[in-house]
Amino acid sequence: MSTPSSRASSGKAELCSIVLLIRPGHDWPLLAAANRDEMASRPWDPPGRHWPDRPEVLAGRDRLAEGSWLGLNDHGVMAAILNRSGTLGPASGKRSRGELVLEALDHADAAEAAEALAGLAPDSYRAFNLVIADNRDAFWLKNDERRLTLAALPPGFSMITAHDRNDTSSPRIARYLPRFAAAAAPDPGAGDWRGWAELLAERRPERPREGMTVRTDTGYGTVSSALIALPTRAAEQRRPVFLFAAGRPGEAPYAPVGAART
Repeated sequence: MSTPSSRASSGKAELCSIVLLIRPGHDWPLLAAANRDEMASRPWDPPGRHWPDRPEVLAGRDRLAEGSWLGLNDHGVMAAILNRSGTLGPASGKRSRGELVLEALDHADAAEAAEALAGLAPDSYRAFNLVIADNRDAFWLKNDERRLTLAALPPGFSMITAHDRNDTSSPRIARYLPRFAAAAAPDPGAGDWRGWAELLAERRPERPREGMTVRTDTGYGTVSSALIALPTRAAEQRRPVFLFAAGRPGEAPYAPVGAART
């Protein structure tokens, strides 16, 4: 989610992963889990209120481009960006994809944010998948640099990597989407994310780029992980849950992020 160096790996790398469970009518209608894959040498800051002109935004900061890969705002809007296959690193004349997370989080409603960003010029950025969600709606913006398409994410599970939503040509999606669906759903109110956290930490030493957690000998791999739950607005006693592991899941603990307010 942010752009790894073009030396990180071949265009076959899966890059980051995000899993969403959308449950209309549930006390927690949106659950999300995300791993960020990046060069370990690329500097970043864990989620915080890093932008004085955006005090309502709580997001990770990429120090090189000053954008973000994932964040939440005080209105309960979540946004995350992932590179698409074969688009590692920056490109001359293209804008940073990380700025799109911040632009999405300028909005108080996911539908408004998605509509606003759907008007982007697709050739201004390298290819990306952008997820925008709140406790009512969730959207996927796909940019292949020729066309930008907007789709509402349906109830149930959605998993996105460098490929399309639930695209089983992605080895990671083919392996892990059914396992997330089969795992016990998290209980954010009780702080129980065990089933999902175990999957996020899983590695495949024989195929290191296909595990949920990636570790290679090139310096490229999973550098952080996040868990997010958005409550229904009728549940006034609940606040969004935003947990962050500042390292590989399974090695770095998840801890609450700042103050997620709505």
